[in-house]
Amino acid sequence: MTTPNATLRAVRMGMLMSQDDFARAVRDAGTRAGQPNDANKRLVQRWESGSTAAPRPVYARALESVTGLPIESLGFAMAVPLARVSGDGHGGHDVEPSESGITPAAPAAEPRPTSSNYSGVWLSRYEYFSSGRDASFTGLHYVVVLQHGNRLSARSLPGSSDSPLTMDLEIDSHVATGTWTEQTASDGYYLGARYHGAIQLLVEPTGRRMAGKWVGFGKEFDVNTGPWELVFQSASTNKATLESYNRRPGA
Repeated sequence: MTTPNATLRAVRMGMLMSQDDFARAVRDAGTRAGQPNDANKRLVQRWESGSTAAPRPVYARALESVTGLPIESLGFAMAVPLARVSGDGHGGHDVEPSESGITPAAPAAEPRPTSSNYSGVWLSRYEYFSSGRDASFTGLHYVVVLQHGNRLSARSLPGSSDSPLTMDLEIDSHVATGTWTEQTASDGYYLGARYHGAIQLLVEPTGRRMAGKWVGFGKEFDVNTGPWELVFQSASTNKATLESYNRRPGA
């Protein structure tokens, strides 16, 4: 049984791209890099369904260029050997793991079923203290959340903030635990620094709010913590809904 790549799907949807749009962007990225590929909608569907566990290196480079994320952050089930390139530099179509010569990763444990589906658009709000500015600040993002089993992938919509945010969580009853990453704006106070850490949230019985704490390192490499909450906005993830939330919260 294959496991859908909800992370890649969330990234694509967070970029407000259809599967055709995404395939076209991957092709264009390959052409710009001098490594053309044959990405199409069917290939994107295979990546997102999990039937193709990992992209070929030529596709991996193009995916990194399109999404701005390292390939290991795009939800593929196994490592991608970026140093391996086909002789003609062309991607062709991705092959199944057994044909690629790559040893598949061990199968994941069967996810624990959950009674709720948390897919949709949520408002992410966290607070942090800036020692350099001696003040507290609030970070706001609209994020698209996709659920598969007990796994949640959250990616911020590009227009909601200059600092892209990602979260990967696991739901166990009413507790969500996982990791977060934020790439700060290059022209902002933190000058494009990348921060990451852990997060644990308690899901309210209504399923419409999650609240808890984050932990992560600060600018002076000390470990900080603060409150974080996700507030449900819409169960829809269609393009029109995502476009309506592709803005600054409160705008």
